[in-house]
Amino acid sequence: MSQDAERTMQFLFALRSAGVTDPRVLDAMERIDRALFVRGVFASRAYEDVPLPIACGQTISQPSVVGLMTQALAVSPRDKVLEVGTGSGYQAAILALLARRVYTVDRFRSLVHHARPLFEGLGLHNITAIVADGSHGLPDQAPFDRILVTAAAEDPPSPLLAQLRIGGIMVLPVGQSDTVQTLLRVTRTGERGFDYDELRPVRFVPLVEGLGQD
Repeated sequence: MSQDAERTMQFLFALRSAGVTDPRVLDAMERIDRALFVRGVFASRAYEDVPLPIACGQTISQPSVVGLMTQALAVSPRDKVLEVGTGSGYQAAILALLARRVYTVDRFRSLVHHARPLFEGLGLHNITAIVADGSHGLPDQAPFDRILVTAAAEDPPSPLLAQLRIGGIMVLPVGQSDTVQTLLRVTRTGERGFDYDELRPVRFVPLVEGLGQD
């Protein structure tokens, strides 16, 4: 067995061991090479199931958490998805293999500018990456079938709830930024109705309003 094949097998085994069992999610995570999204001294650790630092004080989430969040989102091939927090672009790339259209926003211009050529190089032409304050969502493109937030808010932001289509799902971490947070799945059941499911403890950078200084 080649080194690449063995590494891929170990990577997928770690995902399955963490509870990622959806075949579409596993296939997407096998096809998107995490090493493309990890730069510098941490590149050699791209296949480890750990979060790693990226630019602007942000992180690339550990693969098992990316897989579990993607699985909880239950993306279908016809869905329009909003991702709040582009970061490295890794999560958006996986979503792009599962959804019809992905809009990803980040408050740091340099992160968006770095992610765009990665998406183009992978042939992911259904991603639109935008520099914006993600806490306000993307009202011009709403409503969304699915919303994924990769930074922790104390409560689900009301603009994002408003931009979720009835029947749609949002997955996000909630809680104080300096403690363990809870991964939450929110399903919109009606004009004013929402169901909330607590999934697991997680740790994410805080969701911050305004554009970043970079």
